[in-house]
Amino acid sequence: MIQGTMSNAGKSLIAAGLCRIFRQDGYRVAPFKSQNMALNSFITDEGLEMGRAQVVQAEAAGVKPSVLMNPILLKPTTDVGSQVIINGKVSSNMTAREYYRHKKVLIPVVKEAYEKLASEYDIIVIEGAGSPAEVNLRDDDIVNMGMAELADAPVLLVGDIDRGGVFAQLYGTIALLEEHEQARIKGLIINKFRGDKTILDPGLDILKEKTDKDILGVVPYMDVVIDDEDSLSDQLRSGKYIRKMSGPQIYKETEGGNGNSLEDVLGDDNETMVSFPDIAVIRLPRISNFTDFTALSMEPEVSLRYVSNVRELGEPDVIIIPGTKSTIRDMEWLRATGLEAKLMQKHHAGTLIIGICGGYQMLGERIIDEKGAETGIGTETKGLGLLPVVTEFAEEKTRTRVTFELQGLGGSFETLNGKTVSGYEIHMGKTGDIAASNGLSVDALKNEQTETTEKEQDFGNCLFTCCDNVLGTYVHGFFDSDELRKAFLDIFYRKKGINPDKIEISERSYREFKEEQYDKLAAILRDSLDMEKIYSMIL
Repeated sequence: MIQGTMSNAGKSLIAAGLCRIFRQDGYRVAPFKSQNMALNSFITDEGLEMGRAQVVQAEAAGVKPSVLMNPILLKPTTDVGSQVIINGKVSSNMTAREYYRHKKVLIPVVKEAYEKLASEYDIIVIEGAGSPAEVNLRDDDIVNMGMAELADAPVLLVGDIDRGGVFAQLYGTIALLEEHEQARIKGLIINKFRGDKTILDPGLDILKEKTDKDILGVVPYMDVVIDDEDSLSDQLRSGKYIRKMSGPQIYKETEGGNGNSLEDVLGDDNETMVSFPDIAVIRLPRISNFTDFTALSMEPEVSLRYVSNVRELGEPDVIIIPGTKSTIRDMEWLRATGLEAKLMQKHHAGTLIIGICGGYQMLGERIIDEKGAETGIGTETKGLGLLPVVTEFAEEKTRTRVTFELQGLGGSFETLNGKTVSGYEIHMGKTGDIAASNGLSVDALKNEQTETTEKEQDFGNCLFTCCDNVLGTYVHGFFDSDELRKAFLDIFYRKKGINPDKIEISERSYREFKEEQYDKLAAILRDSLDMEKIYSMIL
């Protein structure tokens, strides 16, 4: 079991890397996290919701994601409350205090899920949450030492040296545990190290002496592109480029060593300075499923950055409003920060604007929550008004996987027609049109790809809507399709007068890229950790 001294110490990534190593070594391995609190979630083939971190770990293990791997998911709705999802289905909304009182009832749920997994796999890599030293939460714990005891699992404790004070983190965590809990810790891991490890060695000797625990390794700060779990991710630092633009170095080597000239790459106007697609994602306060953009970040000639105010927005080629756990509150935030006015200005200037899930809802005329499904009180707010749709929140959540071919798109997005989209929906609202629009309903998609628009269907079935330079969709994973993503980026190259056929693009599919990253992660951990000692604990 992997536990940490704090949130974001790197537990999820180390668990994913161990899953990959065990798989490479021939074991059937599965991840498990009894209780996950995150806004990044995923829909399984069965239409059940689970945390993205366990999906990543399942991919690393080469197995199909299952809600058994994450039987309890908490999705924060306010600063003091969460939506509680049990075995992939919404149970209720609870305050933190209500959930704390209710937690004991969930022990059989956790036990059943774990035992089913354990009966099917050779190794289960369990991930804890936060820190086991949160002594105020020790009673009826189901995710840290309580889970370790339930599974009779050895514990590896991870500390984050990048934040400083790693020796105090590790020593203090152990000191605050009960004696029988301390005995479960079989080794310590220092994560996110930068610099000369020999300088650290004297401190490691002292730590081992004071804790009587083996130091299993020092893991470097890893440059791997793997989906992160939640809003603590380094990716979400405002203004941070996930992939920096590479400037004018756009020549692609061809067979025989001949590269493309600048004239080949540019269109007729070759005096224009070459720049590459700049994508700005609005960093909403309650952002969810920002993993939708990982596929874009792997493209070598794309910059992708997160912005949270007007100053950071700059002059992007496309603005994306991502998913959110609280559409109405984040719409009000857009208004209060001045970003709403700036988005309208960019829209009129022709900048492409895309909304996904909650972002799609914000692009419409109105957002209605009469029953308080999202806010807890009946309310309604004005949207950006860039798409002729209205969203009404419902008490039942939509959870489904979808695959369809885009059709009926016009304006800037016309070249995406005919491209296949595959992903999933997770949302409370239902969106329908209030005027003729380029949209398509779920029903139409299921009716032999007819040309019926969502206007002719029951309200609330519109999967996507397009109007001029604005596109909204409910589909998470929209950019994961290699063919669609290339067609999307070609829009910007052509607008800049660049021949997209001459641009260096990734030769790998997104799936291949992810597999490479998991292998890279495993290789780093093999070099950093004492795998012989780790194997001795579990076999």
